[in-house]
Amino acid sequence: MDDFQGRPQTIQPNLRKVSDPADFIRANTLLHEPPLIPEVKLHLASEIVPIWQMTEEELEKTGLPPPFWAFAWAGGQALSRYILDHPDVVRGKRVLDFGSGSGLIAIAAMKAGAASVLAADIDTFAVASIRLNAEVNDVSVVVTADNLVGSANPGWDIILIGDMCYERPLAESIEIWVRGLVAGGATALIGDPGRTYLPKTGLEKLISYAVKTTRELDDTDVRNTSVWKIV
Repeated sequence: MDDFQGRPQTIQPNLRKVSDPADFIRANTLLHEPPLIPEVKLHLASEIVPIWQMTEEELEKTGLPPPFWAFAWAGGQALSRYILDHPDVVRGKRVLDFGSGSGLIAIAAMKAGAASVLAADIDTFAVASIRLNAEVNDVSVVVTADNLVGSANPGWDIILIGDMCYERPLAESIEIWVRGLVAGGATALIGDPGRTYLPKTGLEKLISYAVKTTRELDDTDVRNTSVWKIV
């Protein structure tokens, strides 16, 4: 959509109270391919759909939590790229995508041949986003809004975590829980762009990528992002 000078017009977010998260997502995002994952299309915010510019007061008016689901974060892109390039990591396995957000990692795992994927995110808007994005990409993903931290492993072979080490209490609780799952026989991989609370020990670096991002999100145009295995 352009104005008379040929410049993109900004599509203003609808600030009415949100009753249907899926409708809000459709109205306030555009389908984009993340820079590192052109195989996948996601409902994402963009420079002409600036829900990332909404203030806390505006978010509260809509009943919308911070829209982490509206972005393809660097850690998720790196982990998804690794999975798609190394499908044996998930092929035929039962996968948990923890803190799924947009569902990018879950979708990549299904495209790489996972037997099943559970995408977990406590944000109901993320749950709606994951379902919409799975449908766009023609994959089947089970979605839950349950907080799984501390839960027993019902049979996951591999746990995938993208960009979740940005707050100390959250990162520490996830690490304790996931290390317990690994001790029980599961594999766990983390995609992380150098967040402050990434564990400093007990990790094996598998690969690094230069991931294009935006200054509005990360104060840089490119993030050096690594995939780690918990050992």
